Parts: sequence; structure tokens; C-alpha cells
Amino acid sequence: MTAPDTAPVGIGAIHCVLPTERVPVTELPEFDGLDPEAAEFALGSGIATVGVLEDRTAGDLATEAVRGLLARLDGQARRPGTLMLVGPRAPDVLLGSDVCRVQADAKLDGAFAFTVDGLGCTGSSAAWALGRDLLLADPSRDSVLIAHGSRPTGYDRVRPPVTVIGDGAFAMTLVRGGRPVLRAHRMETDGTFHDLFRVDYKQVPSYEWREECASPDRYRFELALHSRMRLGRMVDEVLADAGVARADVTTALMQNVTAGAYAFYTSLLGLPIDPVCGEHLAAYGHLGAMDVVLNLDRRLARGDLRPGDLVLVLNNSPVAAWAVTLWEV
Repeated sequence: MTAPDTAPVGIGAIHCVLPTERVPVTELPEFDGLDPEAAEFALGSGIATVGVLEDRTAGDLATEAVRGLLARLDGQARRPGTLMLVGPRAPDVLLGSDVCRVQADAKLDGAFAFTVDGLGCTGSSAAWALGRDLLLADPSRDSVLIAHGSRPTGYDRVRPPVTVIGDGAFAMTLVRGGRPVLRAHRMETDGTFHDLFRVDYKQVPSYEWREECASPDRYRFELALHSRMRLGRMVDEVLADAGVARADVTTALMQNVTAGAYAFYTSLLGLPIDPVCGEHLAAYGHLGAMDVVLNLDRRLARGDLRPGDLVLVLNNSPVAAWAVTLWEV
């Protein structure tokens, strides 16, 4: 049997918070005020409804997810000693600490809490890679807990030319001997895209916050080209690191942005994107850093993956950041 301090690191548990209320995109408050191009984008995104959790902040949702996960783990394992919050689109407070608020409200006394921020959707993939490294580096650590709450930056959910945003949250643990095992991981950033999107939060009140794209053409063409080149190469590198071929991959998952993205990456990789991604996109919209965690959790829950099957997870964001992870069931 593998010793506890040398066992490979994998997932201990995942708990997702999803809304029961889903609003059709055409019934969102801002939809009637969209210009024709933005309305056409929203209707063609592949998103039919978005999940809505009113009167809750991203921190509220992250806390709810952590509490739900801890309730499932009660009596089964020691409470995690590390809490990583994947930064939301906008913090609940400036100068204060959202992650320490989640720690306090979830009663994770004694844990060390910090935030992984500035990576957008890719933050969840960066967090599980960092969590794996923390466990491997320090045998005294039992588990690392990762959490995130997805809420729009302001009131508007339609975010042309990118996606339509829904609400949700997740919490997950990484542990030694967990399943699936994190077999290989690569991530990269390109700082030249750091200002492609912004919110003018200093000059206007919060109810007027809007996400602004400095150049939709740069997003659609230049960033797309970078993503195509980088993710294609990174997939090859991750598979080489694990000593496997594309034919060995059982299924591929990615974040849920638009339906068109699935065709783009299927063509790029020669691997079909699992239908679970499109199902969640249509029902809940884009959930930021939660997307890949939700897709992985629900794909595992279907029960048709066997021990040893390989799941490839792609994640990227307009920051720009890219990540590729290979999990072994």
C-alpha cells in the first residue's frame, strides 16, 4: 500500500451550489436594452437560461458551498488546514478579506486562508494545481479546500462578446489518495492581454458597473489565435508528461462560454468536448471558475467512467490565462 505522505494527490469531495430558479436570457432585465449586435450574440450563445441566486454575494455563495462540503465530510476526515478562495469577478469588500470572511463564516478555525486571483475562469485550475503542490511539499497537510462563488460584476449578465453569466458556487478538497488523481498539469499566462476587459468601478456607483471590452476584434481574433496555438501545444505537453496519447483520453471537458467554443476546440484537439458542458451552458450560463469543477463533478457522477479512464480538462480566460489538466479516474 502506498504510504499516506507519498500517495498521489486527487479529489476528496466536491460540493456544488446551483440555483433552482432559472431565467430565460430573453427575460433578463437588460435584454430589451441591448443593441441588435449584443442581442444577437446573447441569442446565439447556446445559453437558454441562467441560474439566479438573488440577494447573495459571491462570498455568501462560497461560504454556502464550503459549509455544504464540510457537512458531507463531518466525522470522515480532519477539517482542511488550508482554504483557497478563487477570486470572484469583483470582491465583496475592498481592503478587507473575502477569504477570511468565508473562513470565519464556515468556522474553519486554524486553517490558513488566501485568495488565488487575477486569472479569471482559469483560477480554479491554478488552485487545484497549487493545492496539489502544497500537499506534496508538506506531509503534515491533510487536505486543501478550494472554493469559489460566481456572480456578475454588476447587474448585467449579458457580457458581449464573451458570454452570459449565471450564479453558483463550488467547494472541493484535494487529498492524498483521492480520486480522480491529478496526473499532469500545465498553465501559462500572457500579460499583454491584461487590460482587454475592465470595469470602471472608481468613477461610477456600483449599480452602473459595466464590463467593457477594449477591443472585441482583439478578443475574437488575436486572443482566439493565441488560445488555439497555446492550448494545442499545452495538451501535447500534458499528455507527454503523463506518458499517454490522445487516443488514451476518455473524454475532454472545458469551461462553458458559448456553444461555438465547443466546435472550435473539438476541431483544434481532435477530441470531442463532452456533452455535459453544453448541457450546463444551456441551463446555467457561464459560471466563471466554477464551470470546469461542475462539469467534472457531474461527469464523474454519471457512473460510466471506469478506474484508469483519463479526463482532460481545458480552462482559459481573457486575462489571458490557459490551463490543461489530466485527471485519472
